[in-house]
Amino acid sequence: KMRGNPEVQLVHWMHVLLQNSQNDVAAIRAAFGLSEEALQRDMVTRLDALPRGAKSISDISLQIGEAIRAGWVCASLQFGAGRVRTGHLLLGMLADDKLKNVLFAISSEFRKVHAERLADQFEQICAASSESTQTEGAVAAGGASGEAGPGPVADGEALTKFSVDLTQQARDGKIDRIVGRDSEIRQCVDILLRRRQNNPILVGEAGVGKTAVVEGFAKRIVDGDVPPSLQGVTLRSLDIGLMQAGASMKGEFEKRLRQVIDEVEASPTPIVLFIDEAHTLIGAGGQAGTGDAANLLKPALARGNLRTIAATTYAEYRQYFEKDPALTRRFQTVDVAEPETDKA
Repeated sequence: KMRGNPEVQLVHWMHVLLQNSQNDVAAIRAAFGLSEEALQRDMVTRLDALPRGAKSISDISLQIGEAIRAGWVCASLQFGAGRVRTGHLLLGMLADDKLKNVLFAISSEFRKVHAERLADQFEQICAASSESTQTEGAVAAGGASGEAGPGPVADGEALTKFSVDLTQQARDGKIDRIVGRDSEIRQCVDILLRRRQNNPILVGEAGVGKTAVVEGFAKRIVDGDVPPSLQGVTLRSLDIGLMQAGASMKGEFEKRLRQVIDEVEASPTPIVLFIDEAHTLIGAGGQAGTGDAANLLKPALARGNLRTIAATTYAEYRQYFEKDPALTRRFQTVDVAEPETDKA
């Protein structure tokens, strides 16, 4: 604005990043021998070539948005980080042919940075950076810091991160006693004991108490009021919203779901997974970025390695489940209506 430029360009952004002598960009500049004087000279030359005379900033260059996106992809998918660092931004731009050419046009000094070496030695190169001392998760995901939200998780941590242990909540007394749902709970137990079509799907209007049926089942597991084959089972509730957070990139949501399925199958303790709003996993029922996660569920359900209790409304079941014969073969409906007054 002080220069009278009508638009914020990538060169403005890079100029600001280069002013900090303690960040990742400064560490990368030193590691690859970029000349600080040449960079500053090239920056000033490019800034002086921009249009002047504007009284206010009217827009932000699309290249900045593309650079942020490239940095987020680099941070979350390549490094599994929940926070985008300036080093991620630079590496992401160097990995994108279009943005790389823009950087080279700003200053030929950026040609000295070898993207492959930077990716392989990122932690060592940026070890002394002030950004390395900032702890991951210091700010809540998606908060004001611009954090990208939950990224890929390490092996063995997906279940802990993306689901809640309902049986443990029942043991801790965090789940109240459920009344009036004995019939629905018994149906779920009977279905889970089958060899085929052994995944209950609770179908009912919003607010009738589908989740309460599952909580009642968790209480029975803890109390030992289930058949021997279900005793000792862990019931976990999958948090679809948390899995979708920060997963706008194609394949990221499916990767998280694949991790969850693998951990359920590998668990020494049998796990039953509760999937509320299950239609969000089925093709068009999901949000942008989820893809068709049902294709990941089908093989695991068919093998019997993954046992689930799903929940959805009548309308969503008809729209997304009934149209897919493979899903109807794997799920058995349990109708959940409003509890009768006498039962309640």
